[in-house]
Amino acid sequence: MLDAALQAIEESGPTGWSLRELARRAGVSHTAPAHHFGDKTGLLTAVAAEGFELFATALTAAGDDFFEVGTAYVGFAVTHPAHFRVMFRPELYRPDDPAVSPARERAGQILAAGGRELSPGPGRDRTTTVAAWSMAHGFASLYLDGALADGAEIDPVAVARDILGLTFGHLRPGATTPK
Repeated sequence: MLDAALQAIEESGPTGWSLRELARRAGVSHTAPAHHFGDKTGLLTAVAAEGFELFATALTAAGDDFFEVGTAYVGFAVTHPAHFRVMFRPELYRPDDPAVSPARERAGQILAAGGRELSPGPGRDRTTTVAAWSMAHGFASLYLDGALADGAEIDPVAVARDILGLTFGHLRPGATTPK
């Protein structure tokens, strides 16, 4: 069912399908999705939980270098677009679900640690974190939505690395000039 949901989300967005349609795609009875997930929100909660787990793992694998974490963010979005489209739309799922919260918090802690690393001074950690997050998320969204005229011709992870370096390179520990 999750695979069918991910495929449907990629084709028609996170709300453009029904549980009955997913059951047909998955080759199960039309009552199976409701029995297993309760409702569409329950299924999207499972998608978000799986997405945040994959996301937190990808960010962790990027290591302590916040620039690599930022590029891993974009890499995750490009590799898992259906998860990405659901995860940051909490009105679609149950954000307080115990399957969602731990991985979402783990990913948030990694992003906050990076903000502290790049922060230009005391009290600017949150601002730096939100700025970097907005940049990575915004670029990933523009890429996935096809809003970039040259989107098919670029490597989104490499471009994300360049964008983050251009904007935050001078804040990199030990850096004296932007990369």
